[in-house]
Amino acid sequence: MPHDKHTPEQLAPLLTPEGWALLNSLGPYREDDALALSSRLRKEGHSPELVSAVLSQARLRAKAQAKFGEFSAHMLFTRAGLEQATRLSVAARHARRFVDAGVSHVADLGCGLGADALAMASLDLEVTAVELDETTAACATMNLMPFPKARVVHADAQSVPLEAFDGVWLDPARRETSSSGTTRIWDPEEFSPPLSFVESLAARGLPVGVKLGPGVPHESIPDGCEAQWVSVDGDVAEVALYFNALRRPTVRRAALVLSAVGASELVAETDFDKGTEPRVGPLEGYLYEPDGAVIRAGLVAELAERLGGHLVDEHIAYICAPDLVATPFARAYRVLEVRPYSVKALRAWVREEGIGVLDIKKRGTSVTPEELRKMLLVGQKKGASKKATLVLTRIGEQRVAAVVEPA
Repeated sequence: MPHDKHTPEQLAPLLTPEGWALLNSLGPYREDDALALSSRLRKEGHSPELVSAVLSQARLRAKAQAKFGEFSAHMLFTRAGLEQATRLSVAARHARRFVDAGVSHVADLGCGLGADALAMASLDLEVTAVELDETTAACATMNLMPFPKARVVHADAQSVPLEAFDGVWLDPARRETSSSGTTRIWDPEEFSPPLSFVESLAARGLPVGVKLGPGVPHESIPDGCEAQWVSVDGDVAEVALYFNALRRPTVRRAALVLSAVGASELVAETDFDKGTEPRVGPLEGYLYEPDGAVIRAGLVAELAERLGGHLVDEHIAYICAPDLVATPFARAYRVLEVRPYSVKALRAWVREEGIGVLDIKKRGTSVTPEELRKMLLVGQKKGASKKATLVLTRIGEQRVAAVVEPA
């Protein structure tokens, strides 16, 4: 997990009975009330250091609700740790892999704030969570206190003897932190620990799983593992690689789509360059915009086949099909008309149709939707309220603009 601007000294005030009680006594955090809350706490006699630490944690807890739900109200966070932390709904699926594989004691190497360890301990697995960063390890210790089968070790993930474990989970640090914020690391060998270390553990026959950023290139994914991309409510959260007993033998790549209505998965047994040959056809009928997990997993052609459709261009992730098919793996739009891309012609169309609200989507073109929207709506009459959706894309060398409506 990356280093954070939080230091042990800044966290220390919260690890006292007074600090912990004060933090947990606050109601729901609202940024608009922060100044008044700070003043009130200082007037009550709390030190500036404690007030600063409490407000910082209250702010992070509010942000963490999206990932941790009601658990966030009793946890400690760092900013960088929260950015990389696994959503609990996804962590539960990681943990289930270990249970189904018959694993009993997991080494969680690079545990961060402890989200995956928490999910594993909730399923009655014994977990040893290892974290190099001192502040993050302190947070994980507090977060895992309710679970007697979980313990935290402050150490380098690559230095831990693994003889006592029958499964390993890793979440390598993929961000660098500076005074201006955090930046993402793209090279898997620059991760901490690197992907080659993960492969060396898998080579020993251990059930090994690793969470990586969803943008990892296909050529970096090792042979002999299952790669599962996961999206949550349309946001691609991660790709998890599973080795040995954690891997499903008939799955090489998968797209798991989680939403309020449940979980759906699209899988392929073939490698990334050996999948379904895409069919290409006209931009007509219904346009499908695949979920990001489907795109990352290289399963767009497989989805097109399932929908009875085709790609509009073999290099662009837009699918067209004659019929409207309900699918959790894509958003569907009815194609109303297709015209050559021309700013002048589109501006005239906006004016003639009385369009005041314009949603612009694009793939395969360098157009910036926000800038184009301003150009097309400039000078539009006040009171224009008609809504419209444009899809900008490329068919071969031709740029086109499709007028569509959500199906």
